[in-house]
Amino acid sequence: MRASTFFSEEQKQHIISAIEEAEKNTSGEIRLHVEMRSHGDIMKRAAKVFDRLKMQCTELRNGVLFYMAVSDRQFAIIGDKGINDKVPEGFWNDIEKHMAELFARGLFTEGVTDGIRMAGEQLKKHFPYQSDDVNELSDEISFGEGEKE
Repeated sequence: MRASTFFSEEQKQHIISAIEEAEKNTSGEIRLHVEMRSHGDIMKRAAKVFDRLKMQCTELRNGVLFYMAVSDRQFAIIGDKGINDKVPEGFWNDIEKHMAELFARGLFTEGVTDGIRMAGEQLKKHFPYQSDDVNELSDEISFGEGEKE
């Protein structure tokens, strides 16, 4: 299996729609990256992907990456400096816990879309949508190196 086939086309569209919906209420940017393996520490790998996807290049530094290593059965959520400076320690824990509960039941699409919506709600509090807001990062799902949608 390849990371790009973990979700069906219908599931991918459902996830992209959740990203688009969450971003309607915030100037924050949300992305999902899926790989088969993290090849080491999940947070280090997620941070490397965060940089590679240029998530740190938003004007307000308010990008959020949902990273999944499906064969490793691990995931991480990484927020950029702008959001992490405004939220309390452990901010992502409730979202991660909710997602992990759904993943444990095999509900991967639901776990991701719920996590994205929950992140969008929190981003809205700290980075509300502005009338001149532009979509700074792609809403498309990205996949492990060498796998493009």
